[in-house]
Amino acid sequence: MTAKTNDPLVAQRADPFVYKHSDGFYYFTGSVPTYDRIELRKSATIEGLQDAETFDVWFKHDSGPMSRHIWAPEIHYLDGKWYIYFAASQEDDIWALRPYVLECQGQDPLNDEWIELGMMQPADGDEKSFIDFSLDATVFENNGKRYFCWAEKTGGQFAASNLYLAEMESPIKLKTTQFMLTTPDYDWERVDFWVNEGPAVLKHNGKIFIAFSASATGACYCMGYMEADENADLLDRNAWTKTRHPVLQTDYEKKIFGPGHNCFTVAEDDVTPLCVYHARDYEHAVGDPSVVPKTDTRPLEEIKQDPLYDPNRHARVMEVKFDAKGKPVFELY
Repeated sequence: MTAKTNDPLVAQRADPFVYKHSDGFYYFTGSVPTYDRIELRKSATIEGLQDAETFDVWFKHDSGPMSRHIWAPEIHYLDGKWYIYFAASQEDDIWALRPYVLECQGQDPLNDEWIELGMMQPADGDEKSFIDFSLDATVFENNGKRYFCWAEKTGGQFAASNLYLAEMESPIKLKTTQFMLTTPDYDWERVDFWVNEGPAVLKHNGKIFIAFSASATGACYCMGYMEADENADLLDRNAWTKTRHPVLQTDYEKKIFGPGHNCFTVAEDDVTPLCVYHARDYEHAVGDPSVVPKTDTRPLEEIKQDPLYDPNRHARVMEVKFDAKGKPVFELY
């Protein structure tokens, strides 16, 4: 496996996140097919993540908050400490997803204890953030400020999923009220569900790109991005522009179906940007009934067609190139 192929980097790991730390190692996490725990692995190379030892650092609760749908964990190193951000719901309300935070009590995230800090907290006076279906949070810094970007539906499970952005006061709390970065505007963002989710941040030549995924999680899943100048007010809607068309989508010839929910890292040279994303090898998802919540009472045949419960979204990697205008190009090989 290399960035020049479409072969899986890590099999059966959706929503992949790779962080290259100052120690030179890559740290990997992602959604496991059973959605019941958070797993980490570490390697000196990108390719080494494929066979690296796995460490289960946290397990879901049996009931109450954080007891179902442990989704899209990300590991970050902030203010000298390791943090994991992830989404979770609960057994008696499986779509009540909210963002939660773990903090490592030492400098070895694979072996040291992780403690729960609870749900991410909104800014004082913010009565809109994290009150509904909220997930896929990421963290980034720009011009001395730290930002939190996440997806949230307002109005119930079948409402549109928008991306929101806010400045952070601390690793567990926002400083500003939410700003809506993007809502599903185009047809490619509205297949089966109206979705913008899975934000990931890439910086290049004075620009900030926030990639995001759109539509339902089957073969229609695809990626676009928002773009802003790094010196702009990132909480100003006029600072951002959106791609008119998807920049990464299903390729039948190359057998890449539903590519999306990516992150960005760098190659071993610390220069070449890499996009790590998930995709299936086939078009029609086959749900695994064994991982479906007991409270899901849909007919078996309907469950088998639900892409959320198909375990074969594999993490893959590609090199990010840039065109003559400095915009990122996502090219399947």
